[in-house]
Amino acid sequence: MFKTRLLSGIVLVALALFLIITGGNVLLGSLLVISLIGMFELYRIFHIEKSMAGIAGYVAAIVFYADLLLDLIPDMMMLVLGFLIVLMFVYVLTYPKYKTEQILAAFFGVFYVAVMLSSIYQTRMLEKGAYIVWLIFLCSWGCDTCAYCVGVLIGKHKMSPKLSPKKSVEGAVGGVIGSMLLTLLYTGIFRSAMQITTEEMLILSAISGIGALISMIGDLMASAIKRNYDIKDYGKLIPGHGGILDRFDSVIVTAPIIYYLAAFLI
Repeated sequence: MFKTRLLSGIVLVALALFLIITGGNVLLGSLLVISLIGMFELYRIFHIEKSMAGIAGYVAAIVFYADLLLDLIPDMMMLVLGFLIVLMFVYVLTYPKYKTEQILAAFFGVFYVAVMLSSIYQTRMLEKGAYIVWLIFLCSWGCDTCAYCVGVLIGKHKMSPKLSPKKSVEGAVGGVIGSMLLTLLYTGIFRSAMQITTEEMLILSAISGIGALISMIGDLMASAIKRNYDIKDYGKLIPGHGGILDRFDSVIVTAPIIYYLAAFLI
């Protein structure tokens, strides 16, 4: 199991390196595919993955990504409201086929998975995005690793006993501090290429700390959904890791935090 998980992790890292370094339409298209798979995994929990409501969600995600590429929609609220109205039509015209929570899940899935994941592409497109985009992974996967190590060594106080008994307050603090230190190391190595000041390095480190904190919320939220619906993993696409949402649960919520903070502060 460990060997399978390790090999899958290496492949994931290699794939992430290729896609993010390449950037542009390749990254955007790949994120769309990943988003659609993630939405399928989420919709499957609510039994709408192949239904009209689910299809409406997939189409909304495709339209959103097309707009990122072509800039067709003058106001994004048009997409939000349009999608909501379409789901209302589906709900009413097929009543009583869907339960209220299924329609809400169809709406939620587009923004939770597709829109939030698109922030990876949007971060990559920033002026210094080729370097800043890696903060998303430093403060999600990096936080997870640091939190685990610190938790194993000195973890005593449970952070969320009922939801995730193995996670500790000490591990959470270690994850945040570890992410900040990793970012300082990373920006120190690429300081010349990034052309940033010491002050900007500290700002990026602080941004990573905030992102790391949010990443743990994303991880716990994904776990809460699984516990509510009594499932172990969202899928089996990635051997040893589960599905897209199992591996990207923290990245999903971290990406927009890094994007907006970096866009406004750097």
